[in-house]
Amino acid sequence: MTPHTDSDSEFDADDPVVRALAAGAPTTWTRHDLSLAEVVLRDMKVDPDLMNRAAQRFERFAPWFAETFPETAPARGIIESPLVPADAAQADLNERLGVELPGRLWLKRDDALPISGSIKARGGFHEVLEYAEVVAAGHGLDPNDPATYSAEEFHALAGTHRIVVGSTGNLGLSIGILSAALGFAASVHMSADAREWKKELLRSHGVDVIEHSGDFVEAVSAGRASAEGAPRTHFVDDEDSRSLFAGYSVAALRLRNQFEAAQVTVDAEHPLVVYLPCGIGGGPGGVTYGLKSVFGDDVHCIFVEPSQAPAMFLGVRTGLHSEICVQDIGLSGATAADGLAVARPSRFIGPVISPLISGFATVSDEVIKAGVGVLHQTEGLDVEPSATAGLTVPWRTMDHLGEGSRYADATHLVWVTGGAMVPSEEREHYVAEGLNLLSTIQP
Repeated sequence: MTPHTDSDSEFDADDPVVRALAAGAPTTWTRHDLSLAEVVLRDMKVDPDLMNRAAQRFERFAPWFAETFPETAPARGIIESPLVPADAAQADLNERLGVELPGRLWLKRDDALPISGSIKARGGFHEVLEYAEVVAAGHGLDPNDPATYSAEEFHALAGTHRIVVGSTGNLGLSIGILSAALGFAASVHMSADAREWKKELLRSHGVDVIEHSGDFVEAVSAGRASAEGAPRTHFVDDEDSRSLFAGYSVAALRLRNQFEAAQVTVDAEHPLVVYLPCGIGGGPGGVTYGLKSVFGDDVHCIFVEPSQAPAMFLGVRTGLHSEICVQDIGLSGATAADGLAVARPSRFIGPVISPLISGFATVSDEVIKAGVGVLHQTEGLDVEPSATAGLTVPWRTMDHLGEGSRYADATHLVWVTGGAMVPSEEREHYVAEGLNLLSTIQP
């Protein structure tokens, strides 16, 4: 046993999976000993009505969204992304990788979520809306009436409250843009990994951006310290937020309806395998909770992380969760996938959600970047690198999940997490770099 460098915790340095992670090698770990989902969910320390309450909150605010953000009006203010087949990408990758993927590849396009253009709109928006209801109710306003949040009285009141968050970028965008629209003051502590355009976009909405030279953990810690004890201040804790988690989970309810509309069956003979890019773990953790609540044992969730920042993978594999960071095994934590640049996982997600996670995979930065080129060339989609982390993983996990014939009719869903807000110049750079790296995903 090797001592953990930051505490008295220990991990097995001879574990071949940990050794592979420490070497920065693409690593896959699938788990065949998971308990039945209904048993795990029954015993989990999570309010079983959490997801439905969050869905109802989004429904209540839908008229306000439709009025405040005209781009959401065609969907009547519902914040949701398209589910699309990716037949051209699947054919391209079949050829590049020399293996036919059983079943069909789909994309869940959270890059196209309105207003802030990433999966963080689900959790981030939900926590801001929940806080808005608390503020309204605490001052005698009707929290269930959408008109409350358009009234000058509420905006004046919100201006005396501040919302604070630490972020590598996309959560900060979601929190900052929506907070400003509701009239709240907002402060976003940004890590060194955050893109400059995200900082400028937040400032254009009147958000206070505080830059840090350190990583995500430093930004979150600074945000927490600034909010502690401050009056009328709400800190969005990406390391331990049930409200963010609840917002992410609602995706599963929407996805069930989308699959039904597309006439896609999910059952034991037609399993759903979902590939979720993972940073600190809140987004994929909440989505996994929702998917397992909706589809039970017919869905398998795979968390995908950069090779230099496998924080959740390492935490779950060692059993140390947030007590270990990637630097403890010699990794840098640095990655071109800025939204996934997290060295230490969530305190909440690992211990609570790990019994529902079917597997983990790490991917090199080169392959992540190349995924941008694949989606551009085959599907005409331009996204940010973080969004493509899971794109090639279905071809790897089929060997590891076993029971190959069972997956002949599988639905493979790659969660595309962000990109709509990326400026055109930077998007063109991502695409050009991705196209130049296409050879990295060949056998």
